[in-house]
Amino acid sequence: MRKYFIHIILNLTFLIFNSFCFSQNSSGESSRTIDSLKLALKNAKHDTTRCHILYAIIEVEGDDNIWPQYNEQLKQVAQKNIANNSAPKNFYLKQLADALNNFGYLANQKGDLQKALEYHQKSLKIREEIGDKQGIAGSLDNIGFIYYSQGDISKAEESYSKSLIILEEVGDKKGISESLNNLGFIFKDQGDIPKALEYYHKSLKFREEIGDKKGIAISLNNIGLIYNSQGDIPKALECQHKSLKIREEIGDKRGIAESLNNIGFFYNSQGSTQKALEYHRKSLKIREDIDDKRGIANSLDNIGSIYDSQGDIHKALGYLLKSLSIYEEIGDRPGIAGTLYNIAVLTLRKGQVQEAFVFASKGMQVAKELGFPENIKNSANTLKSIFKKQNKYKEAFEMYELEIKMRDSINNQETQKASIKKQMQYTYEKKELETKAEQDKKDAIAKAELNQKENERNYFIAGFGLVLVLALFILRGYKQKQKANVIIAAQKHLVEEKQKEILDSIHYAKRIQTALLPNEKYIDKSLKQLNKS
Repeated sequence: MRKYFIHIILNLTFLIFNSFCFSQNSSGESSRTIDSLKLALKNAKHDTTRCHILYAIIEVEGDDNIWPQYNEQLKQVAQKNIANNSAPKNFYLKQLADALNNFGYLANQKGDLQKALEYHQKSLKIREEIGDKQGIAGSLDNIGFIYYSQGDISKAEESYSKSLIILEEVGDKKGISESLNNLGFIFKDQGDIPKALEYYHKSLKFREEIGDKKGIAISLNNIGLIYNSQGDIPKALECQHKSLKIREEIGDKRGIAESLNNIGFFYNSQGSTQKALEYHRKSLKIREDIDDKRGIANSLDNIGSIYDSQGDIHKALGYLLKSLSIYEEIGDRPGIAGTLYNIAVLTLRKGQVQEAFVFASKGMQVAKELGFPENIKNSANTLKSIFKKQNKYKEAFEMYELEIKMRDSINNQETQKASIKKQMQYTYEKKELETKAEQDKKDAIAKAELNQKENERNYFIAGFGLVLVLALFILRGYKQKQKANVIIAAQKHLVEEKQKEILDSIHYAKRIQTALLPNEKYIDKSLKQLNKS
């Protein structure tokens, strides 16, 4: 759902609120998909099915005036089943968490950061209750962005870091790449450009590993913004053109418009206003084709600023007024505040003091509602100039005091940023050392295990060798015994042969003797005959 929309942060102030929307298909294809989903929703007979279909419609529908209606339905269906204790309970709790998360996204888009924070914190609580780790990480990222928007960099960094730990635990490489991207943005905001570049490259590496082309394009875009901030326009343009090529390959029209917009911005910073104007017009055309209203307003702002730099205030004002009307239509208060300030400055330069006062006053009101010190300071500066021209010195002095107050507030933020930067450096250096120590420990254990295995192998080889030698001795002895037995058997046979020969000789002699000598019966008979005679 929209849980990761907010975490893909880009680094141009005028792009921030334009960069968290999802890419969509062509309007005709998208419309057919939505029609099919609406029909399926009408025929759905079970609330689990309704939830799945509502989820899909919210994903496909890009109009911030339409999808919230379906998100409200999703919320109500989930709440009804939770109240009735319907099964599966965790499923409906997850749907409710997603719906609350979406409302947080919407509130953020409208500039109501406090309401957005409340929604995301409620969503986080439910996700923690059901143990939805990836959902928890998404909520933490969104909360981190809210804190960042409020200027609370320390809390933003804390939320992003917690999210990263969870994502590393579950092995969500896509989520890890997004958290690394967010932390890179924090480092850049703190002025630690090398660290920011390091984290953007880490994010890019993960995205390349999983083949996340859309993410790769975002990383290249962010790396290009770093090079631009360093004044290396050729490298910045190279990254943007690579990003543009990928976005064209995957048909990401919103991303294409963004890349064209960034390229136009880089050319403008070089002073190549005509080329910049060409790219901004291309970007505007695509944004109009896909009905990306926030993007359209952003392009109109950029084109207006180029005409202003060329000295054509009349054209510049025309584009800024169109931009303002769109921001007001979609309720984008940060966009309204910034554009009102720009219009006030231009009208004042044209000598239209009263008109400038009206725009500056409105800008001040919105800036105060948002609580953005930079916007308040700018509006105060413009109103100060207007009051001076109207000879209202008391009011001018009041605006001067407000301007100084906001400037000091910003300076204090800068001081805090420097402190946070040191803290972050310490935290991450400590984390890296802990990671290295842990890795060294793992390496030592692995080495010990390897040594143990090698010793076991050596002992086995030695033991096997001894057994083999013993077996050879036994075999040798066995063979020698066999050989001796053969000899003994032969000798025994020889003796037996000799004995047989001797016995045969004796028997032969006995037979001769027996044949020569008369037997006892014969002798006895002969004696009896002699006696008779």
